Amino acid sequence: MDYSHLKTWHTNAREKTLHGRYITQSHILPLIQNLSGDFQVDLLGDSVQGRPVHAVTWGKGAFKILGWSQMHGNESTTTKAVFDLFKWLSDNSEVKEHANLSSKITLKLVPMLNPDGAEAYTRVNANKVDLNRDAQDRTQPESRILHQLYTGFKPDLCLNLHGQRTIFGVGNPARSATVSFLSPSQDELRTVNQSRKKGMAIIARLAEILNTFIPGQIGRYDDGFNINCVGDTLQQLNIPTLLFEAGHFHEDYDREETRAFMFLSLLGVLESAILKNWEENDAYKPYFSIPENEKCFYDIILRGLKLPEKGIEDLAIQYEEQLHNSAIHFVPKIAQIADLEKYTGHKEFDFQGAEPVFSSDFVLQEGAILEELEVNGKLPTTFSLKS
Repeated sequence: MDYSHLKTWHTNAREKTLHGRYITQSHILPLIQNLSGDFQVDLLGDSVQGRPVHAVTWGKGAFKILGWSQMHGNESTTTKAVFDLFKWLSDNSEVKEHANLSSKITLKLVPMLNPDGAEAYTRVNANKVDLNRDAQDRTQPESRILHQLYTGFKPDLCLNLHGQRTIFGVGNPARSATVSFLSPSQDELRTVNQSRKKGMAIIARLAEILNTFIPGQIGRYDDGFNINCVGDTLQQLNIPTLLFEAGHFHEDYDREETRAFMFLSLLGVLESAILKNWEENDAYKPYFSIPENEKCFYDIILRGLKLPEKGIEDLAIQYEEQLHNSAIHFVPKIAQIADLEKYTGHKEFDFQGAEPVFSSDFVLQEGAILEELEVNGKLPTTFSLKS
């Protein structure tokens, strides 16, 4: 595939009815209902609060791929990418080049596994359960829906589609981890068996594709084993599983740029399924060259402030995402007051020992909201964001 061409296609023709971070079932139901006859839509069941959970199937090939998005309701970037993929698959002029795709692949995607969490913009479901820690007990209806789906569909490959916070970086000097992947472990020893190798080989290919666009901004998640996680459970069943994590790109807090890279990654998976690149000798080994994610970023770092009773210190601001009136507000809160030499800010200001002026009722402490700062009689910036 020509991924530069596909990136251009995405810029011009992506599913433009979906935008920003707050994506709920009301946004996607009209799109599901308007899918062409090339797609099959199935109702899988209902969430805790009675919202329907759907699966969308495309293709009739022997190689079966199963994926799900918004298992965590506040991780919506991959949901947008899923509908971008549906739109691409519906574009006859594009798919014509890859007509053999539908005869070789059956793709089944759940665009929103946790619609209640999406509505409330929370990680957990309506019963405050993290569905990605419920793979064994399956206490929640959404967990049982997913279990019934993969046991019945019997996929050859699973895609666990998530989003990650802005705190992750890769490399030295650190760059924002815009996209991260993981081939989960199947046991405490983190054994690299054939199932994991298949996932690793696909991820290595995805990293190769994305490095054209975001060099040095692709990370690899720690593969510590947790049998309660869905990916680890599937790997233990010898079902190769890829964890996708959509992260931060420059000042793109709406994740519209990152969305494009997730779209390209989904297409890369389809291409790998056709080419079966995992069968090549040592195709999995470049996976280990992808740097591991580290928690080394803050949204904003104010350096070299002369703070009362603290001396010269750095001050880190991290946005807390809050839902108000169907919009996500990014509330700037003080995350740390310390020497932050080992951390990087997505934005940084160096005040070189200048003394800030706070309002009379402001309490300088971690967790305090800091929307603006006056130094030397000037406001360097306001820190609030609104989606």
